[in-house]
Amino acid sequence: MRLLVLGGTEFVGRAVVETALGRGWDVTVLNRGRHAPVPGTRTLIGDRTAPEGIDLPSGAEWDAVVDTWSSAPRAVHEAARLLRGRARRYVYVSSCSVYAWAPPAGYTEDAPLVEGAAPDADATDYARDKRGGELAAVDVFGAEHSVLVRAGLILGPYENVGRLPWWLHRIARGGPVLAPGPRELPLQYIDVRDLAEWILGAVEREVSGPFNLISPQGHATMGALLEACVRATGADTAAGAELRWTEPEIVLKEGIEPWTQLPAWVPPGSDLHDALHSADVSRAVAAGLSCRPVEETVADTWRWLESLGGVAPQRPDRTVKGLDPEVEARVLAGTHNVGGVSGTTP
Repeated sequence: MRLLVLGGTEFVGRAVVETALGRGWDVTVLNRGRHAPVPGTRTLIGDRTAPEGIDLPSGAEWDAVVDTWSSAPRAVHEAARLLRGRARRYVYVSSCSVYAWAPPAGYTEDAPLVEGAAPDADATDYARDKRGGELAAVDVFGAEHSVLVRAGLILGPYENVGRLPWWLHRIARGGPVLAPGPRELPLQYIDVRDLAEWILGAVEREVSGPFNLISPQGHATMGALLEACVRATGADTAAGAELRWTEPEIVLKEGIEPWTQLPAWVPPGSDLHDALHSADVSRAVAAGLSCRPVEETVADTWRWLESLGGVAPQRPDRTVKGLDPEVEARVLAGTHNVGGVSGTTP
C-alpha cells in the first residue's frame, strides 16, 4: 500500500506513519519540515496554508491519504482538491465534537451534527472546523471514497495535548493525589496506536463513511486509569502516592474544571460524560476496532516520557492541562474520608 500522511511527525500522524511502516507500506509524509521525519519515510516539504504551498511530484499517486488537520476547513478542501485523481481514498481524522450539543448517551454516527460548518471556511471553533473538514473531504472525494474518523479522547505515546502525561507526572511526584470519583466511573478513549491500526485496516478493507472511534463503553474506568499510572511510575513504593477518591460534588464545589484541570475526568450523569464517554462504537467494532488494555497504554506512555527526560511536547494551540498543587492540597485537607468515597487506594 502507498500512503500519504499530511503531517506525520506528531501524535496521531506519527502513530499512523509508524504503524504503516510496520506493515511494510510505502509511506510519504508532507509537512513543513519543522520536525525530524520518521526514519523510513519519503518526505515532501510544503505549507498547505500558503498560496501554492504544496508542489506534488509529477506522477505520484497513493492508495490513501490521512489528514489530521484541525483548523480552517479550507486547508482540507484545498489539499483534497490537489490530491483528487492522485489518491483513491481520503481519511480525515475528525472528532466526536462534530455532534450537536449535547449528544445523548449512546449516540451513534446518525446523531445531529453542528450547524454552520462549511468546507471552504476559515477557522472558527474546533467543532465547526472539524465538521467543515469532513464536508471538505466528502465534497471532493465523495462519500464512497471518504473515511471520517470521529475520534474521542486520544491517549498514548507521543501525546502532545498533556492529559495522560500530566497524570503520570503528578502521580510520580507522590504523596496524596486528588482522584476524582467515583472510582468506577466509565471512561472511553482510544490508544493512538489502536486508532492508527483501525485507520490502516479501513484503508485495506475500503470502508467509507463516519465512524465513532473510541473504546467500547466500559473498556476502562477512572480507577483503572489512575491505578495503572501508580503502577507504571512505581509511585506506590518509591514515592508513596495515595489516590484519595473524592466525590464529584466536592470537586465541582471547589471550582475545579472537569476535563481540563483534572484531565479525562468529567462528572457522572452530566452532559459532558454523555458526550465524552458514552458513544456507541458498534460500527467501528464491526469494522475491526480492537483496543489494548489501559495498563499497556499507560505503561508505554510512561516509558516514552522517560525516554524524553520526562518533558512531553505540548501543542501551542491547546490549553495547558492539570491542577494547581495549592488547590489540590486545599481540597484534600478538607475531604479526607468524606462520605466514604475519599480515601486511599488499597
